[in-house]
Amino acid sequence: MAELAAAGNVVARSSLYRSEPVDVEHQPPFVNAVAQLETELGPEGLLEYLLGLERRYGRDRRREAPKGPRTLDLDLLLFDDLVMMTPQLTLPHPELAWRRFVLEPLTEVAPDLRHPVLGRSVAELLAELPEEGANRRDSVRKLVEPGENCAPAEEG
Repeated sequence: MAELAAAGNVVARSSLYRSEPVDVEHQPPFVNAVAQLETELGPEGLLEYLLGLERRYGRDRRREAPKGPRTLDLDLLLFDDLVMMTPQLTLPHPELAWRRFVLEPLTEVAPDLRHPVLGRSVAELLAELPEEGANRRDSVRKLVEPGENCAPAEEG
């Protein structure tokens, strides 16, 4: 969070959530969270900052399997009400509305935030997810509240 704050002001952050893998299922679970950032950077500049942060933590997107295990994955989900599609960046994030591991922490931070294309709040999108398969309710579990000690917990 401290390094993310170097790009602006972290105005809100979610709890940490343990998430079962989606698409590539035979891998360890992930830890997900959402942060709301006020920044002077534009969307492309913020994306470059996030990718640089990933590299500093050992991520090499060119060498890893897509949707496989990774040291850090920082996605730009939304940028105000901006809708854009370039080779480098699609806003809003194309999978945002269909992923419980994104919508659970995002709803915790900003339940009334509206998806700029679908026009529904993130809380509504979360409520519309199916209860089976990769989006079942128990596939995402809160681990740590914002501001709590983030020391690794025993698996269980």
